[in-house]
Amino acid sequence: MIRIREDVLEAIKQNKPVVALESTIISHGMPYPENVKSARKCEEIIKAHGVIPATIAIIEGEIVVGLNEEEIEYIANKSVEVLKVSRKDVPVAVAKKQNGALTVSATSLICDMVGIKFFATGGIGGVHRGASETFDISCDLDEFTKSKVAVVSAGAKAILDLEKTMEYMETKGILVLGYQTNELPAFYSRESGIELEYRCDTPKEIADILKAKWSLGLDGGVFIANPIPKEFSYPSKEINSAIDQAIAEMNKLGIKGKKTTPYLLAKITEITNNKSLEVNKELVYNNCDLAARTAKSYWLGE
Repeated sequence: MIRIREDVLEAIKQNKPVVALESTIISHGMPYPENVKSARKCEEIIKAHGVIPATIAIIEGEIVVGLNEEEIEYIANKSVEVLKVSRKDVPVAVAKKQNGALTVSATSLICDMVGIKFFATGGIGGVHRGASETFDISCDLDEFTKSKVAVVSAGAKAILDLEKTMEYMETKGILVLGYQTNELPAFYSRESGIELEYRCDTPKEIADILKAKWSLGLDGGVFIANPIPKEFSYPSKEINSAIDQAIAEMNKLGIKGKKTTPYLLAKITEITNNKSLEVNKELVYNNCDLAARTAKSYWLGE
């Protein structure tokens, strides 16, 4: 049920650094052809550090760890039906021979299955605004308690309730490490006003903590919060205004569940005249860079 690209498999067997990449950002996070260009650049950034990239998706029921260029183009094509797949959806997509773009939870699950320790993404899911009434909480958070994977992200998606997301992670005992920051990054922006307990200033510091955690036999992954570079950070007031407007329009339309994030990201891109899309790409590239450097330090001690 799982096909691993040959170079990825060899790297895993030889304990060489591999960084996984999710496919939801390709199929549901960005418009074509920007999604393909972004996916390729992510892989190039990782390769530049001598690390193997592995984009993960489900192609006609087969879990593919390490998509080739044709497969990336295939799941990016809007004429191809590609489901948004989280952990619970994986067996359904496999059994029904469907195409699936994997979320953070599903990507982390597959990484843990095959032995990949590092995963770079844009933003993780979390507690949605209004969750006290809707109980809408992403399964990305619970996945951190299960899969032994380090996820490098620019924070939880800014469309979420960031304070409640951090409270939930604290309750679940999820380790959060801020990279060169004492504050939770807010995806499009560097600042959220939410203080982090632990800060690391080098990839080696992160790698040492990961080795200690997993050597002790402690379950679960680690959330590495990596702020977008200062030159690309979106002013908080401006982006929050766009988010509020997008959420209000979404609520009017009655959009719920898995459709919320793709709708909001597209709407925010429209409201900001594509500026948020450019910011989104830059933060993903930044996360790929840190994930590759940390994976290299973890496996090779560099």
